[in-house]
Amino acid sequence: MVVLNKIYTRTGDGGTTALGNGDRVAKHDPRVEAYGTSDELNCFVGVARLSAEGETDDALARIQNDLFDLGADLCRPDMAADAEAEYPPLRMTPEQVDRLESEIDVMNAALEPLRSFILPGGSPLAAQLHVCRTVARRAERLAVLLAEDTAVNEAAVKYLNRLSDWFFVAARMANNAGKDDVLWVPGANR
Repeated sequence: MVVLNKIYTRTGDGGTTALGNGDRVAKHDPRVEAYGTSDELNCFVGVARLSAEGETDDALARIQNDLFDLGADLCRPDMAADAEAEYPPLRMTPEQVDRLESEIDVMNAALEPLRSFILPGGSPLAAQLHVCRTVARRAERLAVLLAEDTAVNEAAVKYLNRLSDWFFVAARMANNAGKDDVLWVPGANR
């Protein structure tokens, strides 16, 4: 378990930070950008939870925990050394991706098919979930960019891809099962 008895260390004052394996990198390193964006997403999920209730709030709580798992995964670059590590690093699993897919399928079954693109908005919760969706997409883009140069857990990238889909479908559910979605009207203001 993590013990944080001192919050500031001054070790990052020169513009570097430590990864999960102890290596120091620039604070703008692509790996730091990827897990930092998943942390940002976690904050937005926390805001969305202020408007959520019941099963939706429970699912968002699970997602917040998963996002900490994701950050732990992304901050540890040495996947090849996982087997020899004194403390095996936490990695995202295909089961976490499967859970999101199952939840998406359940929610989507209650929705009418889309006949138009929708605009972010409707209810406060739907609007917040759309913000989460876009931040999840950015985190995914950063993880994919990172994977171009170094090993990244495939389940982590898949999780982010499914998560943005989850937020989209959950936003529709938050809009009265899609009945209150705000539809895009192409060229409406010409």
